[in-house]
Amino acid sequence: MASAALKTAARQVTRFQPMFDRVLVERFAPETKTKSGIMLPEKAVGKVLEATVVAVGPGATSRETGKLIPPAVKVGDRVLLPEYGGTKVELEDKEYFLFRDTDILGKYSDSEGGSTDTQRH
Repeated sequence: MASAALKTAARQVTRFQPMFDRVLVERFAPETKTKSGIMLPEKAVGKVLEATVVAVGPGATSRETGKLIPPAVKVGDRVLLPEYGGTKVELEDKEYFLFRDTDILGKYSDSEGGSTDTQRH
């Protein structure tokens, strides 16, 4: 079911390509109900720091070598965002946020062994 939502989000942003090392993300919806079923007021709900990557720019250019440094994330990755920052972007009545690749704090791995593709060149 999550992959269907990701495909829908990816289709909505097909006309938007982030530049350089920018990453477009869609934040997860905040939990408005506790596990026991109690509805939480809007002010009690904390800021959601997790998001799904929906579009990625080609990468940044190294100042020393002039070579392209590819982004550390790819479309579909679940990432941890900083509490503040990012540029709000509205595309087709949906809210997305644009971050620099280096501003993203980390990415979640689906496997228990962890992800090894986060090394920088």
